[in-house]
Amino acid sequence: MPETPEPLPCLSRRAALAARLRAAGGGVAVLPTAPARLRNGDSEYPYRGSSHFQHLTGFDEPEAWLVLDASGHSTLFLREKDPEREVWDGRRLGVDAAPQVLGVDRARPVSALDEDLPALLDGQPAVWWPFGETPGLEARVEGWLALLRGRARRGARVPEALRDLGPLVGEMRLVKDAGEIATMRRAAAISADAHRRAMRWCGARFRAGATAIPEYEIEAELLHEFRRQGAAGPAYTSIVAAGENACVLHHVAGATPLRPGQLCLIDAGCEFDGYASDITRTFPADGRFSAPQRALYALVQAAQQAAADATRPGARLRDAHHAAVRVLSQGLLDLGLLRREVVGDLDAVIDSAAYRRFYMHGTGHWLGRDVHDSGDDLAPDEAPVEQADGLGGRVMRRPSRVLVPGMVVTLEPGLYVRPADDVDPCWWNLGLRIEDDAVVTPQGCELISRGVPVDPDAIEALMRAD
Repeated sequence: MPETPEPLPCLSRRAALAARLRAAGGGVAVLPTAPARLRNGDSEYPYRGSSHFQHLTGFDEPEAWLVLDASGHSTLFLREKDPEREVWDGRRLGVDAAPQVLGVDRARPVSALDEDLPALLDGQPAVWWPFGETPGLEARVEGWLALLRGRARRGARVPEALRDLGPLVGEMRLVKDAGEIATMRRAAAISADAHRRAMRWCGARFRAGATAIPEYEIEAELLHEFRRQGAAGPAYTSIVAAGENACVLHHVAGATPLRPGQLCLIDAGCEFDGYASDITRTFPADGRFSAPQRALYALVQAAQQAAADATRPGARLRDAHHAAVRVLSQGLLDLGLLRREVVGDLDAVIDSAAYRRFYMHGTGHWLGRDVHDSGDDLAPDEAPVEQADGLGGRVMRRPSRVLVPGMVVTLEPGLYVRPADDVDPCWWNLGLRIEDDAVVTPQGCELISRGVPVDPDAIEALMRAD
């Protein structure tokens, strides 16, 4: 059985969710964890529970359900102790131990779920569950309600409203507490060490005379460091992209060889104690940036700095993207990758989104238990306004959310240059991205993943180190 964290943070989170349920008119929240998933044959993927469920319970066994009403009363349904299965699959917490260990008010065997739920829903104004996350859950809820309707003549009252629980819990997860940020610092530190390891290893291999290194060998260095330092493993599928593969945004490490003179883009982060990190670095395979590589790198680095400067309390989430786009667009004009006689001046480039030819993604996202963490990007209580859609058009939508201390975002500008007749060949197949994890502080933001260098001179020095 995995180690179970202290229940106190989860107790306060469940109390906070109950308060949100009361403010929204009351009801009962029904939250299953993620199921175990078969990989092939009789082999399962390593188990990882639902992020919402982990956040509210700290419990990481499959086949578990949390039921919480607006008064704050909690019932956990979970697997019973089973000595025979525990020989094969590991120890289970069990029903008897769950209230003391997890701080829930009541624990029941998961086999009693369908029997108990109608009574728990009886008389409640609404039933809440995360829409669209668990296949078959809507039908199961409807089955419980159908049983209640059949008891109407005996005084049963069916909830009148079906509500989506996801946004309520997502809002709770947007602002991290001190314990969560400490955990994310550790995840970022481990990931930074893994990036450093990969850089130094590549530098040493090429200095020793290697002529090519397959991407999967570089990925292995990352995985080794993640596990060596106690991380569960990657928080997402690691990207290790050699040469032209760096222009494929979600390239999966394969057998493509990294060769001297090329760039290597690594986008990789570990998951530690349920929280993700997310770091990208781009470095020269043999430890020396060429002049074109350095010029593009300096532009991306300046764009990231502009994004960091724009990430502060009171600013909006999208301000970082707008700041990065402005720097990148000006740089693309200055370097001749965008031609003024074709695309116009800086404002024209931004208005038409001509920069998207070389920079086609956003500059960041929420980070937390999930690498693309929950929470609405848009301000929840503001009216739609006309704004650029990022594709060269206009759209009516709510402004992006205002940042507050405790939010955690990534800052990840990049440039990706594919061969084209109107592009100087010196830029061809150069893909670069720099990404760090940023905690919004009262003063601005702190980049907690800078344990791996970002300055090009520092990267070269690291790769030359013995």
